[in-house]
Amino acid sequence: MDTQASARVLVVEDESKLAALLMDYLAAAGHVPTWINDGAKALALLRAQPFDAVLLDVSLPGMDGLAVCRSVRETSDLPVLMITARVEEVDRLVGLEAGADDYVCKPFSPREVIARLKAVLRRARRDSPPASPVDIDADTYVARYHGVALDLTRVEFRLLQAFSQSPGRVFSRDQLLNRVYDDGRAVTDRTIDSHIRNLRRKLEAVSQEEPIRSIYGVGYRWED
Repeated sequence: MDTQASARVLVVEDESKLAALLMDYLAAAGHVPTWINDGAKALALLRAQPFDAVLLDVSLPGMDGLAVCRSVRETSDLPVLMITARVEEVDRLVGLEAGADDYVCKPFSPREVIARLKAVLRRARRDSPPASPVDIDADTYVARYHGVALDLTRVEFRLLQAFSQSPGRVFSRDQLLNRVYDDGRAVTDRTIDSHIRNLRRKLEAVSQEEPIRSIYGVGYRWED
């Protein structure tokens, strides 16, 4: 398998024979496919698990493919290749306007689908930003920096979470206080400086980088 080309692909298709055919071709091309036949369940799965691309049928029971695509686009740039029996130009335009990266009409050659998928994956990988050195699991309260687990207090964890979610953004002290304290306690804006110093020290123990920059008279900014 070419690991550089391998992708986790969700196939959302209610025709089981067609889905099985696509799964076979995807696996033969070195990808890791998963099949689901329901739009709402597909959307829930996309929110729960990481995927690299979606092959999405327009005509699905319940929540159709266009609605799924629009929902995906609200939070993600995940490549979406739409598959449909609709052949009119207006239908293709509706799919693209919903956020699809490409559009394939039935009947189609599975090889064409694989080729188009390869193209949208190539564009997505070329345009994707560099990976962040921060990995945060909000459910377990575990944070890693360059792969090293950090021993953080609750406030430090929330600070790192805020910074990593918005790299380049300048946060005022008040904005950071609102992020890390949600219990209504009375604290001064300078309290955040102490937490920042401690967080910096723990980050610098892992790497010589200093990603938290002080912006004079304003606050702090995270720079990857």
